[in-house]
Amino acid sequence: MAHRWTNRPGTTDVTPEALWMNRRAVIGGLAASGVLGAGAARAETLEPNAWEDITSYNNYYEFGTDKGDPARNAPMLTTQPWSVTIDGLVDRPGAYDFAEIMEQMTIEERIYRFRCVEAWSMVVPWNGFELADLLAMAGVQAGATHVAFETVLRPDEMPGVRFPVLDWPYVEGLRLDEAMHPLTIMATGIYGRDIPNQNGAPLRLVVPWKYGFKSIKSVVRITLTDSEPPTSWNKANPREYGFYSNVNPEVDHPRWSQATERRIGGGLFARREPTLMFNGYADEVAGLYAGMDLKTYY
Repeated sequence: MAHRWTNRPGTTDVTPEALWMNRRAVIGGLAASGVLGAGAARAETLEPNAWEDITSYNNYYEFGTDKGDPARNAPMLTTQPWSVTIDGLVDRPGAYDFAEIMEQMTIEERIYRFRCVEAWSMVVPWNGFELADLLAMAGVQAGATHVAFETVLRPDEMPGVRFPVLDWPYVEGLRLDEAMHPLTIMATGIYGRDIPNQNGAPLRLVVPWKYGFKSIKSVVRITLTDSEPPTSWNKANPREYGFYSNVNPEVDHPRWSQATERRIGGGLFARREPTLMFNGYADEVAGLYAGMDLKTYY
């Protein structure tokens, strides 16, 4: 298993939303507790986005392709009860009840303040736990090399799936070492509140060094496999969307540059900033790709 972060904050250590907006208090508290590695610490130098920014500007095509559609349409998604099927190369396959998962993960839950980036970026204070902890519940077998994920598919509750924007259900995947990395989390909340439907309730993946579409929402299946799994955007357009989808300013999307980004919440004319390699988490994750040509494995 990958190395673990050493902090173990309890429920009394979760910073209230009001204090999240106080940069000095937040940075001081997290630095003192040793929560952050170098890349995550760089995210701490930025103010977190407001709740309104985070919950009103979303990509969740199952609820519509406009950035505001998920906030309007996602409330119709039923998120209780919820279960996640974990299968494939695991010792204990089965449907894991979300409430039971949360009971097991309560002592592991913590705050993660990660930068998320596509052509725009925001800083989100996620609540969650390491994906590695969830996989450990199922027992990863020695032959597993990759992890596949699947989003819930409910046409009656998801108006966007009436249109063939993608091949539904939405699927994603990681290499096993990526999945086991301590920065790879399953998010269950934002600012200490339950995660809103439009942001992927009740359980979503967050991989902060990759582009946002890798962080699959409303997960209902996790499969351990011995081969690279299909992923939705790669299936739709493999020329534009590779399996890895690491943030790499040196590899342009065929239709636009990825060398700069614009911060959400800064207004229409917000200054564009240079995009950081691995979204600023190179110190933590570059070793995962040692020897790989990142223009070939994009």
